[in-house]
Formats: sequence, structure tokens, C-alpha cells
Amino acid sequence: MMTIKHALHKVGANENLNFLLTNRIPRLALTQFMGWFSQIKHPWVRDASLSIWRSFADLDLSEAKKSQFESLHDCFIRELKPGARSIDSNPNVFISPCDGIVGAVGKVESGQLYQAKGFPYRLEELLGKDVSLAEWENGWFVTIRITSSMYHRFHAPHHGKLKRVKYFSGDTWNVNPIALKRVEKLFCKNERALLEVEIGSAAHKVALVPVAAVLVASIRLHALDTLFSAAYAGPLDVQCDSAFEKGQELGWFQHGSTIIVFAPQSFTLAADIQEGKQIKMGEALLKLP
Repeated sequence: MMTIKHALHKVGANENLNFLLTNRIPRLALTQFMGWFSQIKHPWVRDASLSIWRSFADLDLSEAKKSQFESLHDCFIRELKPGARSIDSNPNVFISPCDGIVGAVGKVESGQLYQAKGFPYRLEELLGKDVSLAEWENGWFVTIRITSSMYHRFHAPHHGKLKRVKYFSGDTWNVNPIALKRVEKLFCKNERALLEVEIGSAAHKVALVPVAAVLVASIRLHALDTLFSAAYAGPLDVQCDSAFEKGQELGWFQHGSTIIVFAPQSFTLAADIQEGKQIKMGEALLKLP
């Protein structure tokens, strides 16, 4: 049986190799190629790709709604079986919008937050200068990293409305811990979208920032029925009024990446939220005032 120490060593070795392979190459060109390659619907291509994927990651498809996939892309964006995730129904609980690993977590101070220890960035560099930064001052941020083998869809953290979507085209740096400790202001460089949301009966304003990454860096949002990618040429700032229920699917990543959650200072962290915690969509992340 693999020991915890051995498992952690394997993960660390894979992430180092992953950084070298995915960041010391033409990232955008590779991403465009993988966007095409991953959608090839041929059993030999699909089976070989999944076999290689399994050799680098702990890919568990037991919760997948499908038992067979048409392509590698089809597996990337897989849905889960009904009931595979339990949604915390407490109205005072703000749930995790996705499966992932909690990275940096803390308060926005003087307009600054961090992606990893010693690697700060400023809020306006992530969200743009036209966003009201004062409303997020002293508020919470939680970074949730979705690894390549995890479930890639993200869901509503509470019942409410999506009010605005602002899209930022960008690079496709890897977002694993190795890259976050080597590349300054990484989240501010990558393709991403700002989702401004009002939740609960008090219409608390929160924000979700899906950040894309290398290989298949695209973001799909159901509310806009569009795919944000390097080929996207539509409006970059969209006002909307799309209602959703807690746990309802909002969209998905074409590949593993990150979601940064922002909440007002009146919210509190759920009891066990800390860096390194693995969390499932539907579990408590924050508590409303």
C-alpha cells in the first residue's frame, strides 16, 4: 500500500514535471492544439489519452454519470451521477461552488491579497479598475484549485442572481502550487471571468472568478450560452439578471483550473476551511451574517 509520504512525494514530482512541461513551451499554441485534439471522437485516441492521463493523475470516474465517453473532452467536462454531491441546505450556509483544494484564504487588506505565501497581487489587477474595490476591502477571499482529474463543473453557492459577467482574455499559465510559487500575479495574467452575484433574501453581493489554465483554457457559462476562449470575440462586459437555486450548475471549465471566491467582511469562514483542505461542491465554505 502506498504510504502518505510516498503519495505526497509522487504528487510533488508530478507537479514539478507538469510545470516544466506546460509552462516552458508555447502555452497558447499547445492550448489551441489540445482544444482540437481532445475532441477527436476516435476510440484509439480516446483510450490512449485516458491511459496517459491516468498515469499522471488519480482519475476516478466512479461518480461520473456516463460509463463511456466519446472523447477526452467528453471526460473532462463529465457530469456526476444524481445525488453524488450533498448540498448543504442551511440558508445561512454559502457552499463551495466546486470540488477542489483550498489554496490561499484570508482577508483583502489595502486592496491586496495573495496567491501563495510571498506572492501578493492587487485586486484591481485581477478584477479591473472599473470595479468598486472598496466593497471588497476587509472581505474574504478563498482560492479553490481544481486539479486536472477532478470534476470541472461549478455551481451556485446559494440561491440568488447572476448580475454581471466581465471577461478577461489572457495567458494560460498552469495554476498548480509550483507555478503559484514561481510566477508573480499569475491569476491576473490568465484568462478569467468575473461573475458578480447577489445571493439570499438580503441580496448580499459576492463574486466568483473562474480562472482558466493551460491545455484547454475555456470557460462555459449557461446564463450566456457562450464559450469564453481565445477565439471569443463578443462583448467583454455583460449585464444580466439570471436567477439560480443553490447548487444549480452555472458552467464548467474545459480543464482543471481555479475559482476565487469573494465575500463581504460580514461573512465568516466555515469552521474547518483552511489551506490544503480538500472540499466538495455543496459543502459549507462560508456563513452568511
